[in-house]
Amino acid sequence: MNDNNNLIVYCEFEDGKVADVSLELLTKGRSLATQLGVKLEALILGSNLEGVEAQVFPYGVDVVYKVDDARLYPYSSLPHSSVLINLFKEIKPQVCLMGATHIGRDLGPRVSSALTSGLTADCTSLEIGPHKDVKTGKEYENLLYQIRPAFGGNIVATIVNPENRPQMATVREGVMKSEIFDANYKGEVINLDANKYTCDADYVVKIIDRHIEKSKVNIKNSAIIVAGGYGMGSKEGFDLLYELADTLGAEVGASRAAVDAGFVEHERQIGQTGVTVRPKLYIACGISGQIQHIAGMQESSIIISINNDPNAPINTIADYVINGNVEDVIPKLIKYYKKNSK
Repeated sequence: MNDNNNLIVYCEFEDGKVADVSLELLTKGRSLATQLGVKLEALILGSNLEGVEAQVFPYGVDVVYKVDDARLYPYSSLPHSSVLINLFKEIKPQVCLMGATHIGRDLGPRVSSALTSGLTADCTSLEIGPHKDVKTGKEYENLLYQIRPAFGGNIVATIVNPENRPQMATVREGVMKSEIFDANYKGEVINLDANKYTCDADYVVKIIDRHIEKSKVNIKNSAIIVAGGYGMGSKEGFDLLYELADTLGAEVGASRAAVDAGFVEHERQIGQTGVTVRPKLYIACGISGQIQHIAGMQESSIIISINNDPNAPINTIADYVINGNVEDVIPKLIKYYKKNSK
């Protein structure tokens, strides 16, 4: 295999399926690869990968690397890292994307540090563009702009990696949108032998048994979300939100400040350090709207903000702003909705 300079997405594989976050990255990867004039490649490691390429080809994948070996499933750090490190030395991709999941957070740093390539975690946007080094005056074309909030969210930073390859970035689930590129798209499948890329020492840790508790909260797929911030004041304040959500058939979400204050559990956190959502209706109650929170909900179809601060940042992206105290406004919303929905 020669130096191909392509864009590769590490695809997570669980229960016979490629993870949603990986499909989202393939969608983004397809448009970036087209811009760069290179191939989009997918890398899938696991066991029983028969026919898995059919799950990814519709996203515009040109090459699927499959490493099918019983020892590679479920995920464990050493063999997966070795496969990526050794394969990347061989095929030299210019960009590698992976999900900012517990797997991506473990794998990304191991691979980037072994290849001394650098990594930007939790990107909220990825673009291609030029860069000029101020010190040396050297100009670069077609670099990956790795964009994320920085310094506590006070700025949005654009990070570039001019020299080292691959340029690596992780992205959270839900930040990018997954869309079929062409249902009939067909690429090439390359089967790789795990033994060529790993050594016996990589398999010293064996997974004997594992239990995965499914989350009971499903805000990601909810059409209506009632979200509360620190302005809800207390755990009891959130009871109002549950009542409103119940009335509307909605799910309850929260800002990080509300979660940190112990008003509500972490599974409901929306934003840069929580989940990204795109509901039809988002009702933000007592949320000031820090950049990290807005990153997780700005693509909601309709945003209603209920806040006693007319200058709250969230009001600038809201379609409707109700200026008032949440404890006065929400009971009225519940009352009127119940009255008019009969």
